[in-house]
Amino acid sequence: MDKKDNIINSAIELFASKGFEGTSVRDIAAHAGVNLAMINYYFGSKEKLFESIVEYRASVTRLHLEEILKDQSLSDIAKIDNIIEFHVNKVFANRFFHRVIHQEIMLSQRDSLQLAIIQKLMYPNSMIVKNIIEEGIKHGSFKKVDTALTIATMFGSINQVLLSKRLCNSLIDKEEDYIPYEDDTFKQRVIDHMKQLMHAHLLA
Repeated sequence: MDKKDNIINSAIELFASKGFEGTSVRDIAAHAGVNLAMINYYFGSKEKLFESIVEYRASVTRLHLEEILKDQSLSDIAKIDNIIEFHVNKVFANRFFHRVIHQEIMLSQRDSLQLAIIQKLMYPNSMIVKNIIEEGIKHGSFKKVDTALTIATMFGSINQVLLSKRLCNSLIDKEEDYIPYEDDTFKQRVIDHMKQLMHAHLLA
């Protein structure tokens, strides 16, 4: 792992545990084993570091969603299934990053730069999913649903699983030391449930 990736991974871990405001550049430097000048060299500031992290993750997701949107070999519901599989796998593999994002969204007692960055970079991804659902409605394969709330239901349900390990374990009747995000069987259970939910909600 190079120094830049090490700084990014350290920042994600600290943001997830201490929050953006509670994490200093000095904390990140100490955790990554680099000096402050190195962080300034690569990113300029803590805010720019946060923006770089979100921009990279959002762009990777956008490329995949655009491929799904354009793939004429996939039915409308197969596109939704593909999105669910991709998002669950992504969230489970990068749970600390997603926890950071949701902390910044939920702790928006300020009109923060971080919240503005999240909205700016992730909004286009939501619009791609919106287009896929609206195409399904236009083709007659989907019911006329509230597209915005359908997107919120799909991603919100998946994301909720990650917000609290303790709550998740209580819901699925597991011991406190069980880590659901490292269990492929549980991950598949989430994928299967979300597909079942969206099929029931969307299919005409």
